[in-house]
Amino acid sequence: MNPRIAVVIVYTAAMCMNGLDSTIVNPALLTIARDFGEPVSAANTVEVAFLVALAVALPVAGWLGDRFGTKKVFLGSLAVFTAASAVCGLAQDLPTLVLARVVQGIAGGLLTPVGMTLLFRAFPPHERMKLSKVLIVPTALMPALGPPLGGFLTEHFSWHWLFFVNVPIGAAAVLLGVVGLREEKEKEEAADAEGGAAPFDVPGFLLATPALGLLTYALGFGPSHGWTSPSVAVAGPLGLVLLVAGCVHLLRAKNPLLELRLLADKVFASATVLALVTSAGLMGVLFAFPLLYQAALGASALDAGLSVFPEALGLMLASQVADRLMPKLGPRLLAVPALVLATAVFAALAVPGVAENAWAVRALMFCVGLVLGTAVLTVQIAGFADVPPPAMGQAMGLFTIVRTLGGALGIAATAAVMTAAGGGHEQAADPGPYRTAILVTAGLVALGMLFALRMPRHAPAPPPFDDEPQEQAVAA
Repeated sequence: MNPRIAVVIVYTAAMCMNGLDSTIVNPALLTIARDFGEPVSAANTVEVAFLVALAVALPVAGWLGDRFGTKKVFLGSLAVFTAASAVCGLAQDLPTLVLARVVQGIAGGLLTPVGMTLLFRAFPPHERMKLSKVLIVPTALMPALGPPLGGFLTEHFSWHWLFFVNVPIGAAAVLLGVVGLREEKEKEEAADAEGGAAPFDVPGFLLATPALGLLTYALGFGPSHGWTSPSVAVAGPLGLVLLVAGCVHLLRAKNPLLELRLLADKVFASATVLALVTSAGLMGVLFAFPLLYQAALGASALDAGLSVFPEALGLMLASQVADRLMPKLGPRLLAVPALVLATAVFAALAVPGVAENAWAVRALMFCVGLVLGTAVLTVQIAGFADVPPPAMGQAMGLFTIVRTLGGALGIAATAAVMTAAGGGHEQAADPGPYRTAILVTAGLVALGMLFALRMPRHAPAPPPFDDEPQEQAVAA
């Protein structure tokens, strides 16, 4: 099999599993709590543990891929993720389930940046826009499919099947990867030329890893446990202190765990910050709008989850639109108007009377995916166009960390706004606080326009020789 086809298939399968697992458990938390005789707040640990473990693993993903090879790290992580899924499905008590979710999260935190590195090293910049047709499936469709699929499996089968579905897919993907993937040797050859592999940045690890874990913990539990609860009140500030100290160290270190100096490239830096604010806006609106939908219409949780599903369809269409328009318009002229439209669509979701109209909701959610997806895909491809292949692992790890924290920040921000505005489950009949929170997400998307203006005017140009650079970049 062509190694590039194998990369696409294995990456898509792995990211579909990872994408589903980020949302599929949410509708089953109440059932899981009842089965184990635990309160719902305790069952929520199942989801937060996954997110915290994922954040903890992200800082070391780039170094592990560069040190041991992207193929080995990716397939090893995929095998661990699959095995942990089986343990989750077999769990007979909450501690076992939470521990298995932690293992899943660690493996999932390695899968995303290392998998993207495999893809971006296999395809030169001028071909990466075509990958949007593939990337959109795990990044958009699977997370949106998670809640309705999770509700269906829990209601008609058992919550255990939320995890069992990963096992055959993961096993097949690992086998295909062992046979079809080729190892990336470029980083290893560069290290050998410099006299050996770079040493592991222990201080960076000890600062960045707990910082991301503590911040994700605080953002995950803050809305439900209260921002003044002892654990959240300690984790949040301590995480910020460690993050600042970590950034200072990483900027000074000779061989840092995370290469923050890559942000000196204004295009890559703009794409990374744009990923932060757009991810915050999107995850915030996907969190707040279903609550508004239930408050305005008295809809069920499943109906509310289905109401946002057209966003994934719009995002899939965006991959086709961006693929055709970017070579003609260029990143800046395509991204900026798309973000203007996205801001308007987000704001329209908060207009009184909109949530009461089911077809207006579906149309606007479709537009959210279409216009915001066009902007995000365009900027992501343009942002990595000038990153050299040896630095791709570091760049992808940094980009993924920022995007992941952006999503957690968006959910926390909207939850905080709803609480401050008088919202909450006990006052669910009042849609006002939810509309206020959605307007905040529109502001976050609007902020992204400042960074989209820093994008280049023209699309990445193809290399002078079509296949030669690619063949030189991949070694058997």
